[in-house]
Amino acid sequence: MENIYLLMIVALAVLAVADLVVGVSNDAVNFLNSAIGSKAISFKSIMIIASLGIFIGAVFSSGMMEVARKGIFDPGQFYFEEIMIVFMAVMITDILLLDFFNTLGLPTSTTVSIVFELLGAAVVMSLIKIGANETETWADLGKYINTAKATEIILGILLSVVIAFTVGAVVQWLSRLVFTFHYEKRIKNFGALFGGVALTAIGYFIFMKGLKGTPYYGDFKEVVEGNELYFIGGSFIFWTLFSFLFMKLFKKSILIMVIAIGTFGLALAFSGNDLVNFIGVPMAAFHSYEAWLASGESASTFSMDVLSEKVPAEPFLLFIAGGVMVLTLWFSKKARSVAETEIGLSRQGEGHEKFQPNMLSRVVVKGTSRVAQGLNYVLPKATTKNINSRFEKPVVELPKHRTYELPAFDMIRASINLVVAGVLISIATSMKLPLSTTYVTFMVAMGTSLADRAWGRESAVYRVAGVLNVIGGWFFTAFSAFVAAGTLAYLIFLGKGVAIAILLMLAVLLLVRNYLSYKKKSNAIMDETGLKKTESNTVQGIIQESADNIAKVIHRSNKIYSDMLRGLAKQDTSKLKKSKKGVKKLNDEIDELRDNIFYFIKDLDEKSVRGSNFYIIILGYLQDVAQSLEFISKASYKHVNNNHKALRFNQIKDLQEIDQSLQDLFTDIESIFQNREIEKIENVLDKKQELFEFVSEKIEKQIARTRTEESSPKNTALYFSLLLETKDLITALMNLMEEYYISYKKA
Repeated sequence: MENIYLLMIVALAVLAVADLVVGVSNDAVNFLNSAIGSKAISFKSIMIIASLGIFIGAVFSSGMMEVARKGIFDPGQFYFEEIMIVFMAVMITDILLLDFFNTLGLPTSTTVSIVFELLGAAVVMSLIKIGANETETWADLGKYINTAKATEIILGILLSVVIAFTVGAVVQWLSRLVFTFHYEKRIKNFGALFGGVALTAIGYFIFMKGLKGTPYYGDFKEVVEGNELYFIGGSFIFWTLFSFLFMKLFKKSILIMVIAIGTFGLALAFSGNDLVNFIGVPMAAFHSYEAWLASGESASTFSMDVLSEKVPAEPFLLFIAGGVMVLTLWFSKKARSVAETEIGLSRQGEGHEKFQPNMLSRVVVKGTSRVAQGLNYVLPKATTKNINSRFEKPVVELPKHRTYELPAFDMIRASINLVVAGVLISIATSMKLPLSTTYVTFMVAMGTSLADRAWGRESAVYRVAGVLNVIGGWFFTAFSAFVAAGTLAYLIFLGKGVAIAILLMLAVLLLVRNYLSYKKKSNAIMDETGLKKTESNTVQGIIQESADNIAKVIHRSNKIYSDMLRGLAKQDTSKLKKSKKGVKKLNDEIDELRDNIFYFIKDLDEKSVRGSNFYIIILGYLQDVAQSLEFISKASYKHVNNNHKALRFNQIKDLQEIDQSLQDLFTDIESIFQNREIEKIENVLDKKQELFEFVSEKIEKQIARTRTEESSPKNTALYFSLLLETKDLITALMNLMEEYYISYKKA
């Protein structure tokens, strides 16, 4: 029996490494976003600074490990056998849950995950014990669960959402009133003071308050306590002088240094606060195993009072954990996708919106707009005008459609994000509260973006929907963590070693599946057949770049149309569903190009304005092509999915003949645009009447069949719809060819 617990310890060690990987992939967003979004320093420098912060924070984080040992439940009420079931259920659930969110590219809270997993598994194990005890009832659950501490942790986490958003918004609003968006000149005059305040806050809360979370605090306690004001005053003088000299000697903004040190401090605070979420449970299990072996008692009778004692973490294990976290930071692609979500939601300018608006986001935006209008009526006009002038954004010459070259927000906002988040997280760490770093950093970023008026009329409904989706995901995290960990604990209790083996195998399979799914999704994003925004500002350049997009649309349309007809002939819903997804993706890409028209026109030179008319018309015809394909795909899928009668042999044969004719047409058009053989378009246009007559002939044949042969009404309606929409598809293609040919001749 001893061997099974040794194997469980080994499994927990492996799970700890895996949890570090998936956990850091999700939480890297917390300390990287401000530096990445502002582009104040190079990406490589950001990674080096963050790596140092993570490693140092990990090595000095052992004081937080007590949360996993006794923060949620009373270990003295459980036996070794039971505590190992709890720990195993928690770790398997944690890995699967975090990896699920990483695959979606959504930031979630590793702290909330571990807290609710411990709570769920401990509650279920407590109920099992209560059920086996004739003298205990549900009312005795309180003696097993540390309700006071658990409530304190949960309320602290929820309260942090409101506090982080409010503090971030207020501090950013005040900072913007002082510095405005044209902050370069004011930073030269007041940068030393700003640097002194910001770096003092970071230095004090990260390095001094954060020191309370380590086992080494006792060595400094007498020096630190009672002398806080002297330390703050000395730090302010030092950092103000440092800021002044930095700007004078290097001729650079002190904001760069604030962002660099803030990133280091936030990474350090993250590591010190969140390492418990990844390795706290396995380390507690290891200490339990050591105590049980030394006792010589049975696993089912050995009480876990030992976990109530303070046991420092092994420095060697913390060193290894820090190394794994640093490697994950450098090599995890999922960390980048999670970071993109928060940067996109806090971005100052326009761009692609990841989230779609919903009813709640529309209600919130309309409600806040009315409140803002009401305040404008109440406040004196002079005051409103003065405040608005502080939020006037600079005009950037770089075209908006090249937003990937622009920072998502400026260095003032990045500095405030780091300072406010670092201070809040470090205060929680000093109080040994496992505060959610994700909640704090995300809500601070959202608060500062709101204060910066980044959520304008054009983007507010999308951004609010994104924030609501993320927050909804947090509640889903808490609920699913509690239920899943409790369920796994019960299954392990019933199945013991067999259940553990099955669950571990299932976890590995799900991780592999998520990895393959994410890889496939990443490859799809990098697909060379994707449409590209036109960046040329001359007519000739627009015509040439449009040729690439036309070739890609024709290539994809050819495949989609053929696949739809094959799926319809074989009654294959999976192939039809795949075609529907392909059409939707194509439609979305064309819509994105149309959304970019405003910036495209603004970027044109005076001599090339007529190129905008050509570009708009071409996009219109491409959209007509996509809409025809969309109609055909939806009608075909609906027919097969509703289990209506299959098309008759003659109908399928006619559709295959049409498909062959269209394949030849698509192939010719694609070749013309790929090879820039534009003169050959005239040959394609000559086939227009022939194709129309060919489709019309099939329509007449079906009319004759309908009158003489037995057929289904649904079947006939679908067939006519396909033929008529195919005719519209040919019309859109020919209009596209004609417009391109005429414009090419004029250019």
